[in-house]
This record gives sequence, structure tokens and C-alpha cells, in this order.
Amino acid sequence: MGRSIFISYRRDDTEGEAGRLFDDLVRAFGEDSVFMDVSDINPGVDFRKAIDDNVASCGVLLAMIGPQWSAIRNSAGGRRLDDPNDFVRLEIASALARNVAVIPVLVHDAKMPRPEDFPDNLKDLAFRNSVEITHARWNSDVQLLTQALTRYVAPEAPGDTRPVHATVTVQLPPPAAPASKARSTRPTSVPLVLGVVAAVVLALGIVGFLIFHKPGNPLVGTWTNAAALEGNSLSRLVITANGGQSVSIHAQGNCSAAACDWGTQTAPFDGRQAQVTWQFGGTGGDAARTAVMTIKPDNGQLSVTIANTYANRAPVQREYVFGKAQ
Repeated sequence: MGRSIFISYRRDDTEGEAGRLFDDLVRAFGEDSVFMDVSDINPGVDFRKAIDDNVASCGVLLAMIGPQWSAIRNSAGGRRLDDPNDFVRLEIASALARNVAVIPVLVHDAKMPRPEDFPDNLKDLAFRNSVEITHARWNSDVQLLTQALTRYVAPEAPGDTRPVHATVTVQLPPPAAPASKARSTRPTSVPLVLGVVAAVVLALGIVGFLIFHKPGNPLVGTWTNAAALEGNSLSRLVITANGGQSVSIHAQGNCSAAACDWGTQTAPFDGRQAQVTWQFGGTGGDAARTAVMTIKPDNGQLSVTIANTYANRAPVQREYVFGKAQ
């Protein structure tokens, strides 16, 4: 059975949001109706043909776009989007060429790239109506998107060919109308009153629990790398909660004999991990570097992975364990 919804994303830019949206759409439409990862392509298969075949079987492609989507570069320093064999470019270009509906999904406060930011076979994407999914309104935004996608999984009528992107709305829906009062068949109102009282007590208990027993964010705090030595790239993290589902990460590292400040960036936190990217310009004999930091809580500590890519040499990945500062 062909999948109806294809999610296109970059691991360095929107992996967390794409995975979360995939889970939500699978719950709504079933696993057979959503396709996300080209990792399913078998060894020896032409990945260009495999991508084209998967896109051909879908009714809509969701192009996940984060803040760095159009600017991410490969190990040679070139923009990935300019590479004709880039997976994301192949996916979106195939959908546009086949007249498959393509919906840009903006996450993490991303802005829609300009037409001049796209290669020629992707320029039409700049004129597609986009949808924004925010962490603060994730559930309601996804619900609106799910409603718009329903027609691709279960078409309204045979031969329905109206453009899909025109049905996607970015406004919140109006409040639901109050339910009509059911006609009571009880011989007395006493059981009804008791039921209402019990429901009120239960609701108050739930509200109280949510107010006074909110779980803390396991990433928040000041963390240090116990194994940090002179020359290590990361020695200290100061993480604060932003509200909703994001954190601010202030990173410091060791550069020669003096501490250097990476600065502060905001990263989404899905309850399992936070991921953020730093860009460093090369100075002197050092190469320009892109550092993708992935942080996961681990039994009261932090598991921190730094994936470094350089403009003129092989990538390097390092893993650290950070403890809470005393």
C-alpha cells in the first residue's frame, strides 16, 4: 500500500520536530499512511529512484523547514540545497515535478526562504502556502494540520482534484458550540446532583495536581564536564527553561589556556533530548566549523554529543558526560 503523507526533513535542522509530527500523524492516520525516513532504502538500490517512487505514491509532501534549513552546508563547505543529489532537494523536486501538493511546515520560529534561496527546480516551493507549528501551541497547530490532511488519506469524493494547500488554515478554529443538554430519564435529580459534585471534586483535584506537581525540566541547571582538559571544546553548560517546550543553552569551552564563550542559543526540548547548532568562523589556521550539540538527561547527569563538521577536513564527533555543578 502506498503511503499518503511524505515528511521531508533535515536531521541537522528539524529531526526532533519531524519525529514528533510523525508520531502524531501515525496516531491519526495509521503507520501505513505516513512515510518519513529514507533509511528504509535497501542497500544497492538507486536512492534517486527509490525517493521518486516513494514520492509518487503519496498525496501530499510536508517540507519541514527550520531556521537553518536553506543554509546548512556539507563537509566540503557547499550548501546542501545546491547539491543535485541532496536527499531533501530530490524529495521536494520530485513532488513538485509530479504536481504533488507540497506544504511547507515552519517550525522553531523559522521564516519561509526567499525564491532566490532555492535552486531552479525548487523555486515553486517559495509560493506554496505555509503552515507554522509552534512548541507553545503544538497540539492545536497539529490538529489543524491533521484536519487539512484528512482528504489525502480519505478523499472527499472520487476524482477530487482541488488544490490541497488552499485548504490549510493558519488561524485557530472557533470555539466549539456547547453540547445540547441530554434529556434526563432519572426518576429523581439526587443522583445527578451527586454525580456533578463528584465530577467537580475530581476536576479540582486534577487542577491542583497540575499546578503544584509540575515535573521539573531535567536539563535546567549549571553543568560541568568532569573530564574537561585544556584543549577540550566544551567544559560548561548553563541551561534555563524558556516556558513551553524549549530551553536556552549557554555553552563555554576551553580554547588553549583561556575559557571561550560559545554564546547562548534556544533549542527545542521534546522530553527526551535538545539539539542546537553553533557556527564558528575559522581564524588563522583553523577551519570553519559547524557544531551540532545533542543533550539528553541520563540518571541525574547529561549525555552530551558534539558532531563537528569542517570546511576542509573530516568530521569529528565527541561524547561527554556532564554533572550538576555544586
